[in-house]
Amino acid sequence: MKGSINFSLKNLTRQKRRNAVLVVAIAFGFFVVTAIDGLTTGLVGNLENQITQLVGGNVICEGLEWIPPSTENGKAQIVNIVRDRNYVKDLVDELGIKYDYYSCFTMSGGQIIFNGKKSIVQVYGRDLDEKHLRDSMQLVSGTIDSSIPNGLIISDKIANSMNLQVGDDVIFTTSTVYGQGAVADMKIAAIMKSNSFVNTMQSYCDIEDLNRIVEMPEGSYSMFSLYLRDKNQQTKAAVALENRIRQDAEKDPELNVTSRVQAMKTNPTNIGMGIEKQVDSRKPENEWKGVMYAIETLYDEIPQIKTVMNIVHIVATTILIVILLIVMIGVANTYRMVLYERIREIGTMRALGMTGKDTKKVFTSEAVMLCIIGAVAGLILAIIAMGIIHLIPVSNEALSLFLEKGHFSFKVSVGTVILQYVLLIVLTSWAVRGSAKKAAQLSPAEALRTIK
Repeated sequence: MKGSINFSLKNLTRQKRRNAVLVVAIAFGFFVVTAIDGLTTGLVGNLENQITQLVGGNVICEGLEWIPPSTENGKAQIVNIVRDRNYVKDLVDELGIKYDYYSCFTMSGGQIIFNGKKSIVQVYGRDLDEKHLRDSMQLVSGTIDSSIPNGLIISDKIANSMNLQVGDDVIFTTSTVYGQGAVADMKIAAIMKSNSFVNTMQSYCDIEDLNRIVEMPEGSYSMFSLYLRDKNQQTKAAVALENRIRQDAEKDPELNVTSRVQAMKTNPTNIGMGIEKQVDSRKPENEWKGVMYAIETLYDEIPQIKTVMNIVHIVATTILIVILLIVMIGVANTYRMVLYERIREIGTMRALGMTGKDTKKVFTSEAVMLCIIGAVAGLILAIIAMGIIHLIPVSNEALSLFLEKGHFSFKVSVGTVILQYVLLIVLTSWAVRGSAKKAAQLSPAEALRTIK
């Protein structure tokens, strides 16, 4: 086998121009496929990351309390409160769920008012010292400082529309967790760049400040979110956490948890909607005592993201197969010519003792190595091109939702590249199979008598 490979490598130095053209064609094909796959995966990944940041994580756990109607014809109310600060976090650690970080936060929608101007905001009460939160923000002015009382971080679009600057005082109107009106004075501590229309309304303040404004019990929060290391493990993590809470619920009548199994039965294509039906205050049969933990994943809330990712990979794979098939036609034609050009050489090698099997290996390994050289060159060129494009800032508002801090980002999967190379080797072997088989079947005497 080693001798066949060495002989094939020497053969590649013959007909350099023809081999170079073939290598360039293969390199171009792999360059296009790698760049398209890396770009589309990066764009969809950035979209997913922005939505993940918006909804709070890959796996989200809410604590919900049922408050019966105060009057006979009144409506029941659902209050979003997690009173036990460490309960869910301790369960996650006990289960060994792997995550990059977690966050406990309070969320409240409302308006900010300044000099007669109003703007709708969604304020997230977070631990402002969270590294990921700080890294995700591009500050235009000001600093992230949790020591500023009622300090508010807003987007540049809101700041521009309301002519706000760092240090200005605004009025924040919202509702308490029990649905009553609430008003608070807040100070603009920082202004961050909004990467898309999705996070234009996002604003941040210290969780303890927001808790006081919305009358959240001390030490409580509204949502617990996990940012998993492997986002494909979302469902597995949610199921494990749900089952673990259900074990505790069997011992505690005031502890409840939603059911993914039931949600899949009622809404098989949108589990998030099925879970929401289980905590709908308009249905008296849903009433519970104590706290109801509702556990959802990002894909439950927005199942279309996973569909888009699958479509992207299917399209990229289809493009790869089409390009490879075109290239393989060229490879097959090339090695028909090679067979004709080397027919007497093949006869000489066979006369000196080379078997038909070895002859077939020489042809196949030569073609495979030629294609691999082209594919590696295409991959290297694609990585260089992607790195250069990533450095170019993009200010197009229409693309901002798919950008990472104003730049295109590319994500190339090692598994996808390996799969592409395996496909290349298989198709190349198939393309030269006919020529290699003919070369193996040639008798030495017949080959040596052939006049080219």
